[in-house]
Amino acid sequence: MSGDDQGAGRTTPARPKRADARRNEEVLLDSAAAVFVASGVEAPIRDIAAKAGVGTATIYRHFPTRADLIVAVYRHQVEALAEAGPALLASAANPYAALAQWIDLFVDFVVTKQGLASVLQSDDPCFDPLHSYFLERLVPVCADLLEASAESGEIRGGMDPYELMRGVGGLCAGAGSNPRYDARRMVEILIAGLRR
Repeated sequence: MSGDDQGAGRTTPARPKRADARRNEEVLLDSAAAVFVASGVEAPIRDIAAKAGVGTATIYRHFPTRADLIVAVYRHQVEALAEAGPALLASAANPYAALAQWIDLFVDFVVTKQGLASVLQSDDPCFDPLHSYFLERLVPVCADLLEASAESGEIRGGMDPYELMRGVGGLCAGAGSNPRYDARRMVEILIAGLRR
């Protein structure tokens, strides 16, 4: 009986710790993404730790190398974007509004990814699967949003999700360091052009 009590004692506290650990990891990854956008992927780990409100040892415990952290940030952002599509379809006023809101989130992702771009295009083989992962997770979400918008009569049908995502990426990349170029406004014009 005491063995059962010990087992039960171990199981009950473990669940909150796992939930807390997940939340802490999300905060850490969101903080790392923000620091990468502001300072580049070579930013000191201490800056990420300070933004996340943790010690550097916590970051190294979860992500032993900078490459591990970069991959985790990228995957975390892709997953958040993939999960946002169905949630927006369920909660937005209409499918076109869901599409526009998702594209806005995609712009945020692309801006963050530009900070990672030079690293992701490096010769390090650990980054090779990330582009395929991005396509596998996000193209179907974009396709669902486009299809729902077309079925509701809000946009013309037949838009290729991959082309749209490439177009948005191209508009975001066009900004460079030009302060007069507003990528988000250009993307809004593109999305408005889909309407019937």
